[in-house]
Amino acid sequence: MKYYIIAGEASGDLHGSHLIKELQLLDNHADFRCWGGDKMEETGAVLVKHYRELAFMGFAEVLMNLRTILRNLVTCKTDILLHKPDVLILIDYPGFNLRIAKWAKRKGLKVIYYISPQVWAWKENRVKKMKECIDKMLVILPFEKSYFKDKWNWEVEYVGHPLLQVVGSYESGVGSQKLSDKPIVALMPGSRKQEIQKKLPVMLEVSRSFSDYQFIVAKAPGVEEGFYNDMLSSYSNVSYVANQTYDLLMQSKAALVTSGTATLETALFGVPEVVCYKGSWLSYQIGKRLVYVKYISLVNLIMDKLVVKELIQNDLTADNLKKELEDLLTNNSRIEQLGKDFTALKHLLSAGGNASAKAAAAIIKLLSQ
Repeated sequence: MKYYIIAGEASGDLHGSHLIKELQLLDNHADFRCWGGDKMEETGAVLVKHYRELAFMGFAEVLMNLRTILRNLVTCKTDILLHKPDVLILIDYPGFNLRIAKWAKRKGLKVIYYISPQVWAWKENRVKKMKECIDKMLVILPFEKSYFKDKWNWEVEYVGHPLLQVVGSYESGVGSQKLSDKPIVALMPGSRKQEIQKKLPVMLEVSRSFSDYQFIVAKAPGVEEGFYNDMLSSYSNVSYVANQTYDLLMQSKAALVTSGTATLETALFGVPEVVCYKGSWLSYQIGKRLVYVKYISLVNLIMDKLVVKELIQNDLTADNLKKELEDLLTNNSRIEQLGKDFTALKHLLSAGGNASAKAAAAIIKLLSQ
């Protein structure tokens, strides 16, 4: 079978790579072509375009880069037609992928969506069109199955969250290299330059108040070292690591984490965290009028309660972040409660089993019908 996979972010590249490995176990003649990143390419997939060329964060940024986005859509459609895949697998990245899904369905292609767009948070009106152009929806959050069934009468398949297997296999593997003799605080400011420039300076300022700790930045793949060197040069107890994010989390006492998949990864490693979000003024003003969720962190959304503190936009200041970090490092009762909540989170996400394997099996089953 010929598979065409599209992922537009680092997390999609990670989950796509594990999906490819599971599909290879089930299909000895699998041929993969993708839009993704290094991890998908390492599985043997032909990489058409890297996600770092696709990543635009926020409403204002999307508008500013609209011409590039439209050009990428044309390039993608042309390449799909030339490749003639048996199935198109779309991973998250809804602004781009839902447009491709609608077009692909008109062309008679079989469309599978792995990791649903967060329509339960905003743009619910997308669901009607999604039902029309997606042959199979594979969801990874436990509440999504009932959401689509109860509200939209759409049978989707819950496969569990793929990060459970990723984190679990890492924790059971070979021990990592020691990153510092001091206790460590992890800084995870995001994967795009736009968001790093907004959040990392605030995180770095906090490091001045914790001289007994080593603050280590998880470098984003695809962002050059000089970008970090310029920002970190005036901080004595700050360094960065590349391609060692899980090593960093394994050794950290606490973490300051940008919203997104990283908040869930941090929780699955059992690391106390503060969730940080700060976008452009325009993007935030638009977003807060359109997004209808109680929380921005996946941890809090899945647990349906405030497990980890969220500092959003104007609340993301060095003083507020310092206060929250100090509490995470010294308040034993809070640390104990976080441990209990993180254990409950793992239990919720484990109900689906091995997500990548279940997703691959569902795809093969659909193709065999």
